[in-house]
Amino acid sequence: MTRGRRVRRRAVLRTFLAACLLAAGAGACADTRQEPLVVLGPWTGAEGEAFEAMLHGLDDGTGRTYTYQGTRSLRETLVAQLEAGDPPDVAILNSIGELTEYARANRLRPLDTTAAARAYPPWAPSLVVDGTRRTYWVPLKVDLKSLVWSEEGRRAAAPTWCVGLASQATSGWPGTDWIEDILLHQAGPDTYTEWATGRLGWRKGPVREAWRTWARLLGARGKDSVDRSLTMSYLGTPHGGERGLLRSQKGCTHEHQSAFIRYVYADARVRVDPSAGFLGGRAAYDDAYEVSGDMAAVFSDDPAAHTLVRRLSGTAARERWRDEAKKDLAPFFPDAADPQPKDPTGRRIARILTEKARTLCFDASDVMPPALRDAFHRAVLEYFRDRTEDRLGTLLAQLDTVRAQAEKDAGPGGPPRSGICAPPGG
Repeated sequence: MTRGRRVRRRAVLRTFLAACLLAAGAGACADTRQEPLVVLGPWTGAEGEAFEAMLHGLDDGTGRTYTYQGTRSLRETLVAQLEAGDPPDVAILNSIGELTEYARANRLRPLDTTAAARAYPPWAPSLVVDGTRRTYWVPLKVDLKSLVWSEEGRRAAAPTWCVGLASQATSGWPGTDWIEDILLHQAGPDTYTEWATGRLGWRKGPVREAWRTWARLLGARGKDSVDRSLTMSYLGTPHGGERGLLRSQKGCTHEHQSAFIRYVYADARVRVDPSAGFLGGRAAYDDAYEVSGDMAAVFSDDPAAHTLVRRLSGTAARERWRDEAKKDLAPFFPDAADPQPKDPTGRRIARILTEKARTLCFDASDVMPPALRDAFHRAVLEYFRDRTEDRLGTLLAQLDTVRAQAEKDAGPGGPPRSGICAPPGG
């Protein structure tokens, strides 16, 4: 259903209900079928089909029904719906920075205590809005980012890194993941949190050193190699139906990428290891891991939207979602007691995520205000093309300028100052 049709349908429904109540009292309207709750999310294709199947499976015929809108242009779609005064009932976003902006603009509805109990940090830190600390979103699907994929494994003495930085409007994010992970393992969770939340400048030593370390790890690259990485998708270029940078970039042996990439290598003999052993960090931070997530938030005043968020974050929905998904697309969830993927690689990653990790830190760029996150993406692309000290100094100065403006625009608000790093399971 298009947005315009949905607006008209809601208007007609409100008019009908008002007339019904005036004419015959509330009892005469008891059989009126309520409109489905709308869920807006980032998954399309096989991922979207699995989520939608789970969502429809929650309909037991006694309550509200649900409809899913999946889009790869999530931010743009949500902004357009908000501007049109027709937000979804529930939206699923992967950016704490965006969610924070919506909460401080009173676009989000605080979660009730039952849903808030499932809002584990670092995916769902609480916010102080209008002087009151509340919880505004809850993690659904999560991912582990501090991973290295290879055909040779951790024993390789000198990895040759595969790099693909293209991702349409968000090109550059695979490079920001590198820098975030390096900084976490070199400087630790406290410094990472200060930087992610805008309290540590970009030109400061730990941040600058993370960029320099990335450049050293990348090694010397010719112009053709640089251009290929800038234009190649993080999924690699398909060859005979194959995907994955390990297979599509000649000569590279290792890839730094999130847990989701396992579906690309489902039919290959590829090893996955924690990234700490590759980044030149400190042993004290080997058990710290960068994570990401997709979080559900309520945008409407319909009480049933809160009920839906509680159900989506519950065990029954998670079991159904895992079972509906293809084996190598089965989602990861935030707690050790949650149903996790059944494939060997998925089980290993889930064990790191929920048991072996000591500290989990949310993706720093997705904590930052969207304007700063986007500038970070662009700066990574520029630095990859020209990894000189002069260019780095210019880029970091520009990012500090964007940081200062973002802090000014946020006023007394801004990113949450705590809960960005936390132990597994909250």
